[in-house]
Amino acid sequence: MRGPEEAWRQRWLLVVAGGVVMGAALGVRNVQGLFLLPVTLERGWPRETFGLALALQNLLWGFAQPLTGMIADRYGSARVIFAGALLYALGLAVMAHAESVGIYTFGVGVLIGIALSGTAFGAVYGALSRLFPADKRGWALGVAGTIGGLGQFWMVPLAQGMIGSIGWASAIGVLAVVMLVSAPLAACLRDRPASSGAQHLAGGTMRAALKEALAHRGFWLLNLGFFACGFQLAFIGAHLPAYLLDRGMGAREASMALAIIALANTAGMFLCGYAGGFLRRKYLLSGIYFTRAAAMALFIALPLTLANLYVFAFVMGLTWLGTVPLTNGIVSQVFGVRYIATLFGFVFFGHQLGSFFGVWLGSVVFDATHSYAWLWHGSIWLGVLSGLLHLPIDDRRVVRLHAGAAQPA
Repeated sequence: MRGPEEAWRQRWLLVVAGGVVMGAALGVRNVQGLFLLPVTLERGWPRETFGLALALQNLLWGFAQPLTGMIADRYGSARVIFAGALLYALGLAVMAHAESVGIYTFGVGVLIGIALSGTAFGAVYGALSRLFPADKRGWALGVAGTIGGLGQFWMVPLAQGMIGSIGWASAIGVLAVVMLVSAPLAACLRDRPASSGAQHLAGGTMRAALKEALAHRGFWLLNLGFFACGFQLAFIGAHLPAYLLDRGMGAREASMALAIIALANTAGMFLCGYAGGFLRRKYLLSGIYFTRAAAMALFIALPLTLANLYVFAFVMGLTWLGTVPLTNGIVSQVFGVRYIATLFGFVFFGHQLGSFFGVWLGSVVFDATHSYAWLWHGSIWLGVLSGLLHLPIDDRRVVRLHAGAAQPA
């Protein structure tokens, strides 16, 4: 029998492994906006080409998330995470060496998009949700998210420095190596999905779990609300550097803004995950979306100065990915953890559908109007709408009438 000290070491090993994998995967994704101008200028492509590849990446991430969630729920998350890291490295290699639009879009949009579904929130949070009891789950998700946020923070100066010193293609090659190195950490996240014989005790079959969720009004409200989150984050992550350069600021200020977002996100993810353990998660989510809307409205209304930029980046960072552990927490709270990766995958599809439109419309609208104004206003109003949609969510545990189905959340 393990002692308390050994148990805590094991818990820290789990959250560190999950945080490092997420930090690598999301950190690489977070810096892709820094490559917009170098790639398009060298290749002679319009911004829409770059934006469409990133938009496709977000969309396929969303499409693949329920599928990888089903595989993780049936066979365990470790296999999914390991395969996702390898596929991610392959997609980056294709991105670095592609000279045609079609090959570039395949690497960035298809390979990396599918790889993210196996290395980011769905797979890692699904594993940790099963590996930790309910009273430790908020802590585990919050700490893993904080470690992942630190990885995203350090990825920004690393990528910016490499772009300036060794060129964008070589920089992407280094990022591919980072994903290869993170792959073996999947072995630390070997959860234990219930066997088919225990499905009844865990809340029924996967089909029954999906039917139950799709009939729940709150499940759909989470999907709609998460759409706004994806739209906002993808638009800002992909287009904020170009927006700042267009407004007369330099690459250093753009990278600093992304770095501040990533650093503040480390605190935001922990605070949101921790607060979700004792406060109503749906109210926390509403507060996040209202705060984002107010921050964006002030950012575009006030003069663009370094102080205003860095304050905006800090506020956005505090609310950046804190929505993920809270949304994941609501899903496990209402439906249990047996099929958490699958159910969160369906909710996350709404997020990635929003991401697709945030990246793609940002490019299309800019090419048509030479301005991002319409996208800023759209992001603000989507934030207000999402804040309102979370308020009526019924976050009580579903009541199952068949024997043995009640599962602690």
